Amino acid sequence: MPKNSRPFAAFEWIIAWRYLRSRRSEGGVSVMTWISLVGVTLAVFALIATLAVRSGFRSEFVDIILGVNAHVSIYQIPTTNEFGRLDRKIYNYAEMTEAIKAVNGVTRAAPVIKSQVMATYSGNRAGAQVIGLTEQDLLTLPRIAEPEHSLGSITDFAQGIAVGSGIARDLNATVGDQIKLISPDGLKTAFGTSPRVKTYEIVYVFTAGRYDIDKTRIYMPFGEAQGYFNRLDAADEIEVMVRNPENVESLNDALFEAAGARSQLWTWKNASGAYLRALTIEDNVMLIIMGILVLIATMNIVSGLIMLVKNKGRDIGILRTIGLSEGAVMRVFFICGAFTGVIGTALGTILGCLFALYIDPIFAFVNVMSGGDVWDPTIRGIYSIPAELKVDDVLFAVVLSLSLSLGVTLFPARRAARLNPVEALRYE
Repeated sequence: MPKNSRPFAAFEWIIAWRYLRSRRSEGGVSVMTWISLVGVTLAVFALIATLAVRSGFRSEFVDIILGVNAHVSIYQIPTTNEFGRLDRKIYNYAEMTEAIKAVNGVTRAAPVIKSQVMATYSGNRAGAQVIGLTEQDLLTLPRIAEPEHSLGSITDFAQGIAVGSGIARDLNATVGDQIKLISPDGLKTAFGTSPRVKTYEIVYVFTAGRYDIDKTRIYMPFGEAQGYFNRLDAADEIEVMVRNPENVESLNDALFEAAGARSQLWTWKNASGAYLRALTIEDNVMLIIMGILVLIATMNIVSGLIMLVKNKGRDIGILRTIGLSEGAVMRVFFICGAFTGVIGTALGTILGCLFALYIDPIFAFVNVMSGGDVWDPTIRGIYSIPAELKVDDVLFAVVLSLSLSLGVTLFPARRAARLNPVEALRYE
């Protein structure tokens, strides 16, 4: 057997394969191999599943925010009117809207009315936020115009109101029912302000995909909202959508200039930035924890290899005596450890990808087996666990697992290569 044979020659693979198939009577090496294989598989599976859910949750949250809410809301600084009251209504909303639409990077600008009401129907009550806007502007909201589920027709919006599915469920109302809206901002009389009460027909019920939106939001035609909330010839704010929401801050100066000196800007990042930063911190912590889990799983490979080297000391001495080089011995035991890491990584990757692709039926089964309420949308805001399988995440998990698996095998493999054949055979 030549001392300087080419690396990873056929005989090295044959020896490594024989060691991997060692019987339990020879030290339980095969059992340790299986334990290491299962450990690496589960660790990689958990890492890919965590990365997929993390990416899906963030994407779903941001998509819902950007699909229902404005990227930028433009208000005006309040001024004192002739009655000595603060007034922040926008009276030149038509001109301001056109000026904002002309800003490069803006895809939509719409004047809106916003206020709170109490909705009642057949003895049921629910608090709601009413947003008044035109039918054309409503159609530009992706999660409303193309919701997950809907009843009725959005084209009938001019004849009634659009209601979130959560409100409709609380009121036990559906398309065609007449619900009553009660606003505290009603008629001003000598005895104070009396509530304004009016009945509207539900023409459209939508499910945007986020629990708090579906449970609180009602859309009303802009002209009707102006009259109902005493906003004649005025709007409360201008909702703006931009081409690149992630870089919305770059348009601040241009939007200020278009909206005028009294304008105030509130971006979607201002509204949800703290939550997104919390998600980022949580993502990083989970990534570290899952990485440590993979490291712990790969350490089982070290344990198995150390046992293998100890049990095969006599074999190593014989192989060295007949001419096997240190490098060849090292590669034999490196192959033993790498086999476990590579196969475990492959199996874990397959399981993790399947979990991400079939997460809905998996959790439906878990929900049935546990009696329901595994995922509470009132706490998490969305109705199901989202998972988004990204190539970058899968590659990260594979590279991390292979790096650790192959890296930890070097120590026991090097120890085997440096074993003195005289010492190994002294008592044989």
